[in-house]
Amino acid sequence: QVQLVESGGGLVQAGGSLRLSCAASRRTFSNYAMGWFRQAPGKEREFVASITWSAGGTYYADSVKGRFTISRDNARNTVYLQMNSLKPEDTAVYYCAAERPPLRRGLPSRRADFGSWGQGTQVTVSS
Repeated sequence: QVQLVESGGGLVQAGGSLRLSCAASRRTFSNYAMGWFRQAPGKEREFVASITWSAGGTYYADSVKGRFTISRDNARNTVYLQMNSLKPEDTAVYYCAAERPPLRRGLPSRRADFGSWGQGTQVTVSS
């Protein structure tokens, strides 16, 4: 299992930007596809973005496409989520997740595809 710790959340006005970071404990981090999910109060946890082990591919939910960018630095065991043009509906707890083994070298997007989760970081966008 991969230990994950998110940071970078906070309060921002609509139209603003935030960058979330997720630090992983495992030296084999570079083997795992990674993802970001979010959960708003009273709603199900939903997929936001994922990235392949090599950063050669990315996949986004339609609601964030063109505004959010997922990236990773395997030398630092860290994955990022750059969030621009934030909207009040982006308000949620954001979770980082690592792919559940066996690793498939693809672009997972289902919650069941991920086996390790961080504790979450709150993002609040005011109107």
